Amino acid sequence: MIGPLENTACILAQNVVDEVMVALPVKNFYPQINEIIRTSEEQGIVVRFCSELFDLRHARTRAEQIDDLPVLTLYMAPLSDWRGACKRMVDVVGGGALLIVFSPLMLLVALLIKLTTPGPALFVQERLGRNKQRFPMFKFRTMVVDAEERQKELEAFNEAGGPVFKMKNDPRVTPVGRWLRKTSIDELPQLFNVLRGELSLVGPRPLPVTDFKRFNEYWFNRRFSVKPGITCIWQVSGRSETSFDQWIRQDLEYIDRWSLALDLKILLKTIPAVLRGTGAM
Repeated sequence: MIGPLENTACILAQNVVDEVMVALPVKNFYPQINEIIRTSEEQGIVVRFCSELFDLRHARTRAEQIDDLPVLTLYMAPLSDWRGACKRMVDVVGGGALLIVFSPLMLLVALLIKLTTPGPALFVQERLGRNKQRFPMFKFRTMVVDAEERQKELEAFNEAGGPVFKMKNDPRVTPVGRWLRKTSIDELPQLFNVLRGELSLVGPRPLPVTDFKRFNEYWFNRRFSVKPGITCIWQVSGRSETSFDQWIRQDLEYIDRWSLALDLKILLKTIPAVLRGTGAM
């Protein structure tokens, strides 16, 4: 030991000190910590503060400056940095390229829907994005026009656990729609949502407002801390065979482990999942 805490100012003045690391518990040593930081600041020495201020399970911390106010930021999802900019660039370039490649198929599918069933080719539904912001999500219509109104009479046949509605042999699905769902072609119009910035290529699937209103656990909401996407871990690991709680846990696993490499891995796994039909609803 060089000396007691009360001699901090003298110790800093008489020794070569590059940095001061404070690792004292705030609750019991606040006056001493305050004095160490004040003295280090006075003598122009870098101070690093290492302490568990809060009992955090998932959040990470980052010190920032907002105008003249120093703040400690607690965040559950990756903040906007160069990785976020790269992810957005991949979305724009990848989404645009996929739209160009699949545009002839999309025009053919739209025509097929119009010729076989009455109603529009596109189905637009309000979904929840990042921080529960609402946006219109585009899909090829795979059900009869009044499908949402008829859902109430089918609630008793819901085969999914949790607050979502899933029915394997849903009578509202059209013959063409059944094929579109099996091949996931009905999801292609969501590439427009990607270019608009409402979706990412990879991220937790955006939920309908009706499903969100049935949430009965607050921890489910952490999935809204990132931008939703067209595909995620759930899509490449069983999908309809996955329970709702496991689905949410997989979304949270993606948030906690997120990296550009993980996005690439999920995108590559999505291709065989779609070809096998296991990536379909």
